[in-house]
Amino acid sequence: MAEVRLRVNGADHPLDIQPQVSLLDALREHLGLTGTKKGCDQGACGACTVLADGERINSCLALAVQYEGAEITTIEGIDHPLQAAFVRHDGFQCGYCTSGQICSAVGMLAEHKEGMPSAVTGQGSGSHLSGAEIRERMSGNLCRCGAYNGIVEAIQEVAG
Repeated sequence: MAEVRLRVNGADHPLDIQPQVSLLDALREHLGLTGTKKGCDQGACGACTVLADGERINSCLALAVQYEGAEITTIEGIDHPLQAAFVRHDGFQCGYCTSGQICSAVGMLAEHKEGMPSAVTGQGSGSHLSGAEIRERMSGNLCRCGAYNGIVEAIQEVAG
């Protein structure tokens, strides 16, 4: 067993866990934060996306012990205009991927604001977020229901 102290959504949580426990499993099974979903459990779908020190990560690929001292933000800790925009634009259908989509979009908007370039435009901050650029920047998050148009519209609304 390993003793680890995770800081999640602004609160410290001491845990006694096996070193091989993923961050996703620590959040869901040890802390009861079930908003983060287990999709593929292989890092391919993005349903498990959370923010670690503001950067989006696939929590199914991360070991919980690696993130001691980091500020982890799950969907339960997010209060962002994107949430209402997703509702207005029907950015979800079944909702399974929505928590990962929103966490990823929050991280993506911060990346864009900080000037991180896109493979589509090669530009970052100051550039308009086109539908194609949002799709590229959000390509790590899959929606099996196909609500992509609503997701893109919600992100465009919030990005301004």
